[in-house]
Amino acid sequence: MFIDGRSLPEGTVVETDLAIIGAGAAGISIARELAGSGISVALLESGGFEFDAETQDLYEGEMGGVDYPLTSSRLRYFGGTTNHWGGWCRPLEPLDFEERDWVPNSGWPINRQTLDPFYDRARELCQIPTGHFDNAAAWSEYGEPLPLAGKDVETRFFLYSPPTRFGKKYRPDIERAKNITCYLNSNVLEIVPSENAKTVESLSMGTLTGIRFTVKPKICILAAGGIENARILLLSNSVQKEGLGNGNDVVGRYFMEHPHIPSPASFLITDPELVARFYRTYTRTDEGVIRGCLMFTEDYLRRSRRMGTVLTFGMVQPVTAETGRGPEEKDPAAFTMPSVLQLARSTTSTPATGEELGWRLGVGCAGEQEPNPASRITLSEQKDALGLNRTKLSWRLKKTDAESLRGNLLALAQAFGGWGEGRVRVLFPERDEWTEAEGWGNHHLGSTRMSTDPKKGVTDANCRVHGLSNLYIAGSSLYPTGGTVNPTLTLVALALRLSDHLKLRFAQTNAVQ
Repeated sequence: MFIDGRSLPEGTVVETDLAIIGAGAAGISIARELAGSGISVALLESGGFEFDAETQDLYEGEMGGVDYPLTSSRLRYFGGTTNHWGGWCRPLEPLDFEERDWVPNSGWPINRQTLDPFYDRARELCQIPTGHFDNAAAWSEYGEPLPLAGKDVETRFFLYSPPTRFGKKYRPDIERAKNITCYLNSNVLEIVPSENAKTVESLSMGTLTGIRFTVKPKICILAAGGIENARILLLSNSVQKEGLGNGNDVVGRYFMEHPHIPSPASFLITDPELVARFYRTYTRTDEGVIRGCLMFTEDYLRRSRRMGTVLTFGMVQPVTAETGRGPEEKDPAAFTMPSVLQLARSTTSTPATGEELGWRLGVGCAGEQEPNPASRITLSEQKDALGLNRTKLSWRLKKTDAESLRGNLLALAQAFGGWGEGRVRVLFPERDEWTEAEGWGNHHLGSTRMSTDPKKGVTDANCRVHGLSNLYIAGSSLYPTGGTVNPTLTLVALALRLSDHLKLRFAQTNAVQ
């Protein structure tokens, strides 16, 4: 059932077993898992069924670090950002979960093996029919992986959700569930705890039309997104002035993104047919849509003590005597025609017979960011239409982030050179500091990270906020490290794991009663 919060009588009190704040991928996944369970669920969504500019403006805020588009990078209505996501899906690597001694503040309280069964269930929710993320043989009829030299770089695959619009796809499930009520256009003003701040007692709710009401849950899940999760905790300061769950000043810290570099290097190849189509574009197969990418092996990352990078290719452009350098060249001396001629004549492939002297691959890459406590979310002095402090985001990149990415590009260039059919010139420069991002993935990570140690994280391994008996968090704000791939599949897997935990908790509570 759906209820517009603007239609509620002033001062309404809603009592429920479980309140879920946010109806995006995580919130809808959890609610759907609990449909028909006998657990009463209040799903609280700030927006309605369609985009609304006034509601979207609640995301607006202040920047204190690398410039970043706060308002446009998320959507604030039923279905959340799945209303415009691209559908890129891939699990995190096993190494991403480990505490790496060369990556300060790394390490999850769970491992990849723990999440594997939930990844399988998350694939189903994201409408991905197969799990062949690392099985090149499964896609052999669509091409062969690049035989790059050495053992440092390997082909892996993204599989694509249609993309699933969670708000449209799963709206009927929420509507049919007798134990679920979704309150639209309903904003959480504060998570109100008990006097000793050990338990959530109620949620103070408001609409943009001025209605105020209260939700009283037995258990609460905060699933409002990688930035809003931290903001809501910080705004919940009527009992603890520093905000809920923030006794150790960790809430809002360690904000991460995936820096994207649209032209990190020039890749020249002798024959475009040597690069399988699945690298260059979305490739439809009998089991869905795939895309090949290049990533670095665990052995290489341990040996080089670097963080991860993922590289994808785009269209192929011929290089002729007339075209010379491609439009993306930043260095006028890069890949001059003699070097292209040398490339075409010094490899084992058949020399070009037409005007083409070689081919240039379009390329882009994304890098992993080191967890950085100075990269953080705080509250601005500016107020939104609800009278709440807006977000202040200080996204900080470190020199080591840039060094790791550049070092990986150099290693990739060596692998191409050793192959003999390609040459690479790295364009991503060395830098003393990284104060401007070339691009980003609109991936909000890490601001309420998981850790067994309350001094290093906001939640425990079961996503429960340290020090609070009945407050949980869902979403990518839980990530202690971000890996290199898109976060949606993992956040859905985490949400499904949390759902199972809560089913068990409610079952145990009911058994005692």
